[in-house]
Amino acid sequence: MAERQTTVGAFVLGGALLGVTAIALFGKFHPFSPTSQAVVVFDGPVNGLGVGAPVTFNGVQVGHVERIAVQFDPATHQAYIPVTLELEANRAHMAGDHGKDLDAKELPRLVENGLRAELHMQSFVTGQEEIDLTFDPGVPARLHPGLSALTEIPARESEMQKLTDALTALPLKNIANNADSMLVSIRTLADRLDKDLPPLLDSVHNTSDHTRVTVDAATDAIRDLDHRMDTTLTSINRLADTGTAQLDARGSELHTLLVNSNDTVTEARGALAGLHDITAPSSADRSNIDSSLRDLAAAAAALRGFATDVERNPQLLLMGRRN
Repeated sequence: MAERQTTVGAFVLGGALLGVTAIALFGKFHPFSPTSQAVVVFDGPVNGLGVGAPVTFNGVQVGHVERIAVQFDPATHQAYIPVTLELEANRAHMAGDHGKDLDAKELPRLVENGLRAELHMQSFVTGQEEIDLTFDPGVPARLHPGLSALTEIPARESEMQKLTDALTALPLKNIANNADSMLVSIRTLADRLDKDLPPLLDSVHNTSDHTRVTVDAATDAIRDLDHRMDTTLTSINRLADTGTAQLDARGSELHTLLVNSNDTVTEARGALAGLHDITAPSSADRSNIDSSLRDLAAAAAALRGFATDVERNPQLLLMGRRN
């Protein structure tokens, strides 16, 4: 009987040890691991974040969410959501301190050096979120003193929150109204095109037919002109050949004519030279000519006087003058 009780007790004790071991290995309870707590205060909703959600540092789990609460500030009429984190000290160690485990005393110094917390999507399918810790000194530390006695790790907006805020800030109503107006304009334009496009197409088709006819007529005219130009060029070539042949045939005659013309010009020049000698003031021929001209002038004067007398007395022609 005693042996049976001892066996049952050993079995129960072994089962309890196995249960504690399983919880320690696969659950969130770590009875042999030192822990420290911190708080992260969110100003907005934390949809998808629940108790027991992982707390990671650049993707490495260092703890879990212990508690989520809501606190309302009557002074500012704003609600805050403080999230208590349970950090396992043996998951992170301080460099330079001989591998000393991270504890709550080191958190303020880490916060001063830029330790920040943000909501991170754990699964897009289930929508569950986790809290991820990282160093980002460029983000100002927004602390909320008085909300919790624990060390506060400042929160920063995640990329998803920034995208959500940007989408929320979009004037979706105006965009929708503009889209409706654009659709109405497109519909009006489509109706107008349905009404005006067929006549326009018919006009274009008729214009194309007339253009084709005009092009064909112009092509025929160009062909006829080309034929006539060929004929004209042939005639011009023939005329040039004929002129060249006639010039070749009349070449000797033209040469003879030019020689005779040269001789004639030479003789004319000699005649002019002789005439110049005759008309010179000291020439005897000119003196004779002048005397002849004086005699002719005197004769002409006498003849003019006789004619005057005859005109006055016609009988002079029959009876002559009486002394």
